[in-house]
Amino acid sequence: MMYETEDVLSHRARAFSINNIVSPPRGFAYHGLQMQQCVGTDHLAFSDRGRHFGEFPGLPGHMEHKPQHMMAGTAGPPPIPTTTSQNKDIKVTLEGKDLWEKFHKIGTEMIITKAGRRMFPTFRASVTGLDPHAKYIMLMDIVPVDDTRYKYHNSEWVVTGKAEPHMPGRLYIHPDSPATGAVWMKQVVTFHKMKLTNNNLDQHGHIVLNSMHKYQPRFHIVQANDVFSLRWNSFSTYAFQETQFIAVTAYQNEKITQLKIDNNPFAKGFRDNGLSRRSEQEDQQ
Repeated sequence: MMYETEDVLSHRARAFSINNIVSPPRGFAYHGLQMQQCVGTDHLAFSDRGRHFGEFPGLPGHMEHKPQHMMAGTAGPPPIPTTTSQNKDIKVTLEGKDLWEKFHKIGTEMIITKAGRRMFPTFRASVTGLDPHAKYIMLMDIVPVDDTRYKYHNSEWVVTGKAEPHMPGRLYIHPDSPATGAVWMKQVVTFHKMKLTNNNLDQHGHIVLNSMHKYQPRFHIVQANDVFSLRWNSFSTYAFQETQFIAVTAYQNEKITQLKIDNNPFAKGFRDNGLSRRSEQEDQQ
């Protein structure tokens, strides 16, 4: 659990377990969530917080199963109520959509390492429809698309079996949070510092993923003055299908490698000294 003092939380990116906010049902594996295309939009969205966190089959009352931090007697926010609403005026546009689509057509891969690796393409979004004077927290999580494991065979991704158990999901909070709607709407919201790892014991707030599994990044907007008041506020959640990817420890498709070299300004290591040099440089970022 990645809690720090409140004054530090307001100045840097944070990540913490979804289980510290929402109690999962007994024996529930946090698999991918079914997504439906929104009418008249180019992204996938969820109508409210309860829809994607509070309506799993067999979900018990939120007091029946307390989060681990509550059971241990440590500080942290209690579960968010599942009865919330979404502001229909908020519109989110994926930046760099054309580049994401190029990767998506081939089959996007994202490197995960023990030290943590940044995503490329980077998730960037523009937001409109916020209350200019209200404060908002912007955050992301990454959830499994399905419950299967993949392998790259004969130049294509194929299902190879059941998914491995997933670690409890983490939320990565944008380091500028909280900020007013006016501030968010005049800039592109960029999550370039978010890192992916395969280290189940990670203590740096990176997003923990399993190699050879498919994932969906999700973007959340919460009207709240601070992270500790998240439970009292509604979530608006957006998921763009073209940002789905398979987590890997080494690129499998040469076309993906070439696309990253051609478009990533930090891919100098690929061009100069090959993949191993690139891995070392990114792990140090």
